Amino acid sequence: MAKMNFGGVVENIVTNKEFTLEKAREVLKNETIAVIGYGIQGPGQSGNLRDNGFNVIVGQRKGHSYDKAVADGWVPGKTLFSVEEAVQKGTIICMLLSDAGQISVWPTIKQYLTPGKTLYYSHGFAINWQDRTGVVPPKDIDVIMVAPKGSGTSLRTLFLEGSGINSSFAVYQDASGHALDKTLAMGVGIGSGYLFETTFKKEATSDLTGERGSLMGAIEGLFEAQYEVLREHGHSPSEAFNETVEEFTQSLCPLFGQKGMDWMYANCSTTAQRGALDWRPRFKAACKPVMEWLYASVESGNEAQISIDKNSQSDYRDKLNAELKEMHDMEMWRAGETVRSLRPENQKD
Repeated sequence: MAKMNFGGVVENIVTNKEFTLEKAREVLKNETIAVIGYGIQGPGQSGNLRDNGFNVIVGQRKGHSYDKAVADGWVPGKTLFSVEEAVQKGTIICMLLSDAGQISVWPTIKQYLTPGKTLYYSHGFAINWQDRTGVVPPKDIDVIMVAPKGSGTSLRTLFLEGSGINSSFAVYQDASGHALDKTLAMGVGIGSGYLFETTFKKEATSDLTGERGSLMGAIEGLFEAQYEVLREHGHSPSEAFNETVEEFTQSLCPLFGQKGMDWMYANCSTTAQRGALDWRPRFKAACKPVMEWLYASVESGNEAQISIDKNSQSDYRDKLNAELKEMHDMEMWRAGETVRSLRPENQKD
């Protein structure tokens, strides 16, 4: 592991230079990696592991995701099995089902977690809030985590492009004495850009905070607020969407993603610079109390319980689809659909 300085804070970082793909293959040469679940993370992680030369099988119940696995080249009876069969055959069990799915299938899976096996996660939810989920692993197995900081689709796409998504890693239980090496080998195997150290608790709390905060919840709320204000003051849908979303995603995000926010500020007009610098502390002052409230709700387990309760409802999928349809039908995103169709790359001759 290398020591890296992040703004004065030193962290443990692992890249594929310190822990090579060849070393990862050596560490896992006698392992059968069973990827359980073929939904969000399953396709990307299993595909990358397979392409990197690891022994991988998939466990998935019959249905749409099972058919997708077949279409992706997983062979029923050879590399594609039921969840129960895959857990029995695997030595590293990758729990890549949804959080609710992991809770429901845990009683079935637990009986096959024999001494010496490894339980692998990409999210700390089930273990960190085990008093609420009931997921308590046996003491004679390793429990590890590699959590990509992005979707499974992005993990796969960037891997195929020759890059990768950064991932956090953690060891919760080291029964074998070799859990850390297995963790890092899995991180390299799934195609991580670099790996940074965390704990199951920190990963779970930061992940839920980020999803509800700047990554999804807060950014959508901010977009809606600005778009509505512009529309209520007479601006057209096209103008409101371009000033709220399109310029942000197509012009500014790539700039500060590549070079940093200070660089992006330095390469905008002096009017934009001045306004952004003046209003930044006002937005921070308004938002930080909400972020503190959010973090407290996550840390207490309240957000986890809400998720467990909602996801366990028999009609949850129907309710979710109704909420997503409501967002889909908003004028802002319908305007966005039109704006996207007018991008040069979407214009046909």
